[in-house]
Amino acid sequence: MSASPAAPRPNAVVAVLALAGIVVSLMQTLVIPIVPELPRLLDAPASDAAWAVTATLLAAAVATPVVGRLGDMAGKRRMLLFSVCLLIVGSVVCGLSDTLVPMVVGRALQGLSAAVIPLGISIMRDELPAERLAGATALMSASLGVGGALGLPIAALIADNMDWHMLFWLSGALGAVALVLVLILVPESAVRTGGRFDVLGGLGMAAGLVCLLLAISKGADWGWGSGTTLGLFAAAVVVLLVWGWWELRIPQPLVDLRTTARRQVLFTNLASIAVGFSMFAMSLVLPQLLQLPEATGYGLGRSLLTAGLVMAPSGLVMMAFAPVSAKVSRTRGPKVTLMIGALIVASGYGLNIVLMSEVWHLALVSCVIGAGIGFTYGAMPALIMGAVPASETAAANSLNTLMRSIGTSVASAIAGVILAQMTVSLGGFALPSENAFKVVMAIGAGAALLAFVIASFIPRHRAGTGVAHSAPAVGAEAPAASAH
Repeated sequence: MSASPAAPRPNAVVAVLALAGIVVSLMQTLVIPIVPELPRLLDAPASDAAWAVTATLLAAAVATPVVGRLGDMAGKRRMLLFSVCLLIVGSVVCGLSDTLVPMVVGRALQGLSAAVIPLGISIMRDELPAERLAGATALMSASLGVGGALGLPIAALIADNMDWHMLFWLSGALGAVALVLVLILVPESAVRTGGRFDVLGGLGMAAGLVCLLLAISKGADWGWGSGTTLGLFAAAVVVLLVWGWWELRIPQPLVDLRTTARRQVLFTNLASIAVGFSMFAMSLVLPQLLQLPEATGYGLGRSLLTAGLVMAPSGLVMMAFAPVSAKVSRTRGPKVTLMIGALIVASGYGLNIVLMSEVWHLALVSCVIGAGIGFTYGAMPALIMGAVPASETAAANSLNTLMRSIGTSVASAIAGVILAQMTVSLGGFALPSENAFKVVMAIGAGAALLAFVIASFIPRHRAGTGVAHSAPAVGAEAPAASAH
C-alpha cells in the first residue's frame, strides 16, 4: 500500500482524487431513500434505526481532524488509502447486514472515510504545479457537493428497483475503483512533519465533538431542555476547554490552535460553519417541497426519484463553477471569491421564497445555490493553505472540513425543529407548512449573508497572489499555498 508511482501526472492526480471525493460524498447520500424504511428493514425501533445515520456523522467528525493530522505526520496518500479501505469495509458490512448492530458498525466505518477530501486537497498542494493548484483544489472541494447531488437520484433508482443492499455494494465497488486508481496514479508526498501523535488530544477532541454533535443531532428526539441534551452540551464545553488548554501546552498538538487563531484561518473556519449551514438547508427544503402532496397547495407531489433528478444539476453546476472560482481567486483573491459565493447562495434562497410553485422553479434555485456553493467551496482551501505551512496542510484542511460539518449538523437540527413546529393538518397527518419552508429558506439566506460578513474580516489579498497582507510568513510554501 505504501508503494508510490514514480512521476505524478497532474491531470490524472486531479481526476483520481476528485473521483475519490465524489465516492465518499456519494456514500453519505446513498442511504437517504431508505431512511424511512430502516425500522422495518432492520426490525428495530425508529429511534434506534436512526443511529445508522447518526453513527456516520459522529465517526466522520472524529476521524476528519485525526486522520488529517496523521496524514501530515505519516503520509497523506497512505492515510487516504486507509480511509478508502475503511469505506470499502464499511460498505461490505452494511451490504451483508439485516440487523441494526452490524448496520451501525458498517455506517460508522463508512463515516471514518470522511477525511478523503481534505487529504486530497493537501496532496494536490504538495504535488501539483502552482498554476494548476487553484482549479484543482476548487474541484476537489466541490466534489463533496457533487457526490451528494448525484447520489440522490442514483440511490432512489436503486431503492425503487433493486434490493436495498445494492446501495452499499455500489458504494463498496466505487470505493474499490478509487482505491486501485489512487494506488496506480497518485504519488506519496515527501512533505511530512514526523513526530509523535497527540493521543490525549485525539481522545479529548473525539469526546468533545461526540458530546456536541450528539446533543445537536438527537436533541429534537430527546427534548432540547432534557437533562441528557443539556448535560451533553455542558460536557462538550468542559471537555473542549480542557482539550484546548492541553493543545496549547504540548509541543506537537493534534490541532495547532495558534495557527488556527490566525485571522485568515479563524475567519475562514467561522465562515465555513455558516456556509455549511446554508448548503444543507437546501438539501432539507427542496426534496420535501417536491414530494409533499399537491393537496397541501404548495407541495408538488413528485417521487423521490424525480426529486433527486431535480437536485442533481446543482452538483454539476458546482463542478462547472470550480474553474470560474479558481480564476476569480487568481485575479481578485480567494476572499473575494468566498464573498461572491455567499451572496449568490443568499440570492438563491431569496429566489426560492418567491419561486416555489413549479418543478423548474426548484431546479433553478438548486442550480443558483449550487453555483454559490461552488464558489465558496473553491475559495476555502485556498484561504486555509495561504495561511498555514505545507507541513500542516492536511490537519488545517481537515479542521475546515469539520467546521462545514458542524454547520450542516446545526442546520439539520434547526430546520428539523422549525418544520416540526410549523405544521398544517392533511388527512390526519401533520405536515410542514408553506411558511415553515419559507422560514428555513430565510434562515439559509441569513446564514449565507453571515458568511459574507465574516469573510469581510479575512485579511486583504494582493490580486494574483492570494497571500494575505497580515498573514505570518510561512516560508517557501507561500506561493503554492495561495493556490497560484
